[in-house]
Amino acid sequence: KSNRLYRDVSPVTNSEENHHFHRVFRGMVGESVKQHVRRLRIERAVHRLKHTDQSVTQIAFDAGYEAHEAFTRAFGAMFGQSPSQYRGQHRIALRAAAPSDVHYEPDGELKDFKEQALGDSTMNVRIEEIPSMQVAFVRHTGPYDECGDAWGKLMSWAGPRGLCGPSMKCVGVGHDDPEVTPRDKVRYDAGLAVDRPVSPEGDVGVQDVGGGEYAVATHRGPYEKLGESYASLCGQWLAESGREMRSAPALEFYRNNPQTTPPEELLTDICIPLAPR
Repeated sequence: KSNRLYRDVSPVTNSEENHHFHRVFRGMVGESVKQHVRRLRIERAVHRLKHTDQSVTQIAFDAGYEAHEAFTRAFGAMFGQSPSQYRGQHRIALRAAAPSDVHYEPDGELKDFKEQALGDSTMNVRIEEIPSMQVAFVRHTGPYDECGDAWGKLMSWAGPRGLCGPSMKCVGVGHDDPEVTPRDKVRYDAGLAVDRPVSPEGDVGVQDVGGGEYAVATHRGPYEKLGESYASLCGQWLAESGREMRSAPALEFYRNNPQTTPPEELLTDICIPLAPR
């Protein structure tokens, strides 16, 4: 399955596809693309330290590091010794801990990797048709965990207009992957579904979201752990389902109030857009 994963990787052309790809990769392999590539490069460096006369500096450059010192720190953090110490001791090839069991191989072959049960591996996934809906939203640009101000602005606008209440439907739209997009460029829309026409005003915009089939799973627990459920849904369920994602943002529906609900009891429906069969 690892060979299939690497063979099917192709350049992405927009933010949503890029975001989806990284979620699938992390879910299947157990680490981000950056972490995976960095680890394999250091494992390749181990092989070269043991079997070649290349200088440590040149090996560091080949591993993608701009300075010998940075490579030495990364090597030490992974293996508990410096590159020079390892070379001097002539030990057997070292391998870093890897969730997937994919390691650097001198012959270039990829070995089958073990699948990880990330997040809630027992989550119940259902296919739902989510109708297109009009959403009033406030865009937050920056880390996802700092979006509280956007929600505050949205609710301050919605309250006087009679849009808040027990039946209101709060929806989050995440456009970017924080592992790829710089933290200050990550986009997130704090949204509220509206059942009557509204017009953009100040920080509040209006957009249509949804429409089409989605894979839906309910995450139970703090919002900080949503990434684990995304990994399970995208990297495990999707990989085995035979379905593909389409180029549209994922949606999050928040089913209870974080101000009155303990974090461990928060319920969030995460919805991944599916391409037609």
